[in-house]
Amino acid sequence: MSSIKIRTKRLEKTTQIRSLITHPMDNGRKKDKQGKLIPSHHIQELTVKHNNLQIIKCQMGGSISKNPYFDFLLQGGNIGDEITISWVDNLGKTDSKTHIIK
Repeated sequence: MSSIKIRTKRLEKTTQIRSLITHPMDNGRKKDKQGKLIPSHHIQELTVKHNNLQIIKCQMGGSISKNPYFDFLLQGGNIGDEITISWVDNLGKTDSKTHIIK
């Protein structure tokens, strides 16, 4: 099961792309119940593609909240087009999900 949820909504001349990513986004400065530092574990790169053409590439750090939510507006976008969102974290883990605009 993917850690990414994608929803799209066609507007007048744009398409709204909303995504929610399940990820701990630990910055390495918080402590657990025993007082030990929780190791850093956060998304470093987020990529959004429209019909396999990269439209967004974000470099991120540990200052983003747990389970981040992203909202983008795409100029155009038609019913049947593919939106793919993928991420890579600082531990080398990755995930990707494709969504068809309805």
